[in-house]
Amino acid sequence: MQTLSPKNIGIILGALYGIAMRVFVEFGNTMNFSSLVTISFMFLVPVAIGYIRIFYECKANQSMSYKQMAVKAWQPIFVFLLVSVATLLEGSICVAMALPAFMLFASIGGMLAGFVHRTWVQKDKKVLMSIAFLPLVLSPLEVNFLALSQTYEVKNDIVIHAPIEVVWRQLADVSYIEEGEFPLSFSQFIGIPRPLQADMDANGVGAIRTSKWQKGVVFKEVITDWQPNQHMLYQFDIDPDLIPDKALDKHVKLGGEYFSPLYGGYYLTLTSDGHTRLTLKTTVQDNTNFGIYSRFWGEVIFQDFHYSLLTLLKKRAEKAV
Repeated sequence: MQTLSPKNIGIILGALYGIAMRVFVEFGNTMNFSSLVTISFMFLVPVAIGYIRIFYECKANQSMSYKQMAVKAWQPIFVFLLVSVATLLEGSICVAMALPAFMLFASIGGMLAGFVHRTWVQKDKKVLMSIAFLPLVLSPLEVNFLALSQTYEVKNDIVIHAPIEVVWRQLADVSYIEEGEFPLSFSQFIGIPRPLQADMDANGVGAIRTSKWQKGVVFKEVITDWQPNQHMLYQFDIDPDLIPDKALDKHVKLGGEYFSPLYGGYYLTLTSDGHTRLTLKTTVQDNTNFGIYSRFWGEVIFQDFHYSLLTLLKKRAEKAV
């Protein structure tokens, strides 16, 4: 029987380590012992996966460049994420957001394995074990003692060739959005459902605007400020229990434990050439510990959504003139 090559051993053990850590997190989360949405899992686990991959190949291939180490370290990452999606441990949205960080930190782990093997070979097994166990040691501390919640605002605007009063009429009630009417976007590509329509139960402060999206997503926006032809501000009222589990990955579910929009608003101003500038703002709360990385993704997704929605409103307003 043919024995496995060091390359294949590294890929298999790296992927199995990732899967084992993912299962550990799933059970540890119920006891406040670990969480998927932690620095320990997002950044340290891929370091360990990359380290395992290159650790084994270094035994047989001494001539690898650091560039080769960085790229080869991705192999078990792809296997691990593919298995996670196939077994429904993760959805497409979380995988898309995690992939860049996983690839980067797996490369760091792979190059670290090569460096240790070349400069400290007598200790490389001890370093391997230390790196593999580091997420297990730090995760309980992070879950129970580290909270890096942040709140930020995402803002986009568009110029519409229509009078302000025409644009205003498009905001409160958004009639059903046909399949080809809403612009294709990156958000839809990674699995985020698109909006279908929005209905107001009244006008003015206290009115409720109900938004309906694909996959059964429904949430409310309570109007907090209403100045016709000037601005419409609202507070999100989202019950995560009413959003189907299959509609959004649980770690990015609207109104969930980690990620939620808080406030939003449309602002209308007259441009110097007599057109309307429509601005959309959303205030987002992020309860992950990912700092700049999670804010980057929040900005990308909300700006992408803002652009698509503003483009839709522009087309409808200009068509109505």
